[in-house]
Amino acid sequence: MKYNQSHLKNQSYKELLTDYLVSTMEKIFDPVPVPIILLDNETRIKMINDVFADYLGFPKEDLIGKKVKDIDKNTRFPYVYKTKKTEIAWKHRFENGHTAIVHRIPVLNAENEVEYGVGLILFEDVEQFKDIIERNKLLETELHIYKKRLKEIHGAKYSWENIIGKSEKMVAAKYMAKKAAQTNSNVLLLGESGTGKELFAHSIHNGSMRSFFPFVKVNCAAIPSELLEAELFGYEEGAFTGAKKGGKIGKFETANGGSIFLDEIGDMPLKMQAKLLRVLQEKEFERVGGMDSIKLDIKVIAATNKNLKDLIKNGKFREDLYYRLNVMTIEIPPLRERYCDIEAITHSLIRKLTDQLGKYVSSISEKAMEYLKSYSWPGNVRELENVLERAINLTDSDTILPVHLPVYLIQNKRRILDGPIRPLKDIIEDIEKESIIRCLEYTKGNKLKASKLLDISRSSLYDKIQKYGI
Repeated sequence: MKYNQSHLKNQSYKELLTDYLVSTMEKIFDPVPVPIILLDNETRIKMINDVFADYLGFPKEDLIGKKVKDIDKNTRFPYVYKTKKTEIAWKHRFENGHTAIVHRIPVLNAENEVEYGVGLILFEDVEQFKDIIERNKLLETELHIYKKRLKEIHGAKYSWENIIGKSEKMVAAKYMAKKAAQTNSNVLLLGESGTGKELFAHSIHNGSMRSFFPFVKVNCAAIPSELLEAELFGYEEGAFTGAKKGGKIGKFETANGGSIFLDEIGDMPLKMQAKLLRVLQEKEFERVGGMDSIKLDIKVIAATNKNLKDLIKNGKFREDLYYRLNVMTIEIPPLRERYCDIEAITHSLIRKLTDQLGKYVSSISEKAMEYLKSYSWPGNVRELENVLERAINLTDSDTILPVHLPVYLIQNKRRILDGPIRPLKDIIEDIEKESIIRCLEYTKGNKLKASKLLDISRSSLYDKIQKYGI
């Protein structure tokens, strides 16, 4: 490209330099068989090579100057510009129906603002990507892939940084958990559903000397009782009808050297409790249908949202197993007992959910936050996450507003706080009544469970129900 005096007068030096660079890039990348695109700071197409234009099904001259969103409505480049985060090897479905593996790279200037965006198609077809992986399965590559896969399947995902909260009860729980991570003793996590027991289990494993070994999760309530023993301890070939040839190793054997997380331990059948007790005492077990003992070096982390002492009284949980598990006990407080943590948890969940949903939302209004802080959260952090996910899906801006929150949250606060100023005793009674109603809704009318959640006796709950005409 030649430049004369008139060019120099009509164009700034920066514009000339940009045009020159784009022209040079076209010469370099047009012959390259890898689809490449260059965007300006407004996501307009500055340069696209021939192979990319052909892939999209447009003449190249029709694409230059257009915003990438006008060419492909599924593009994530506007989101990448907002987050300023590179996306490597993402699966992307173009508007023309093609599915590819792509890179999206924001180029930042000295002021940390996005100046350009670079896009590349690594594989023009997902099947092509799969074929290349298959063709390159050499021994070293296989070992790397399988180790990574094992880490993904059996590794712990969370650490202490993921446990958010500065309230007194949460600080105490986190302190106990860190101490528990430094020992080989069994750990028992107690807390309502949705408080973050699994988060603590992951963090305890990752904070221990066993972090490089497997972390295996078992939901004791999700596995049928007749299959639980084989699932936990494995079986030998021919142990029962339908047993796999060669047998199968169980969860305990898989976790050997690492940690096993027994979630919902209160739902484990009594027969299995007896076998688990022996395993914890003897540090060995036999597979179903097997004769040889297998030695275990394992840390057991158990969790439940039930009152194990009540289960013991009712003959549904072994007392000796309870005391074997109840070495390092950590009580995780419900959200209603740490309202001061709600704001920090909310902002953390917004960041997490925007990454998952691919929708840029960065803040929540003060009024919306007031509604969140005035609610009792019977479903704890899990319920808060669901409310925020719904709000992010509803918002058309980068801020969550009260209108994006469920109606019951708004009505909850209005019923209690709106209207004329009243005696404090009346306001407290309104809050107490509202809390009991919400708790009974959450427990589907189960008054025994509601009294435990509210931490009052059942007789006190009945008195209050009668008092408030619930």
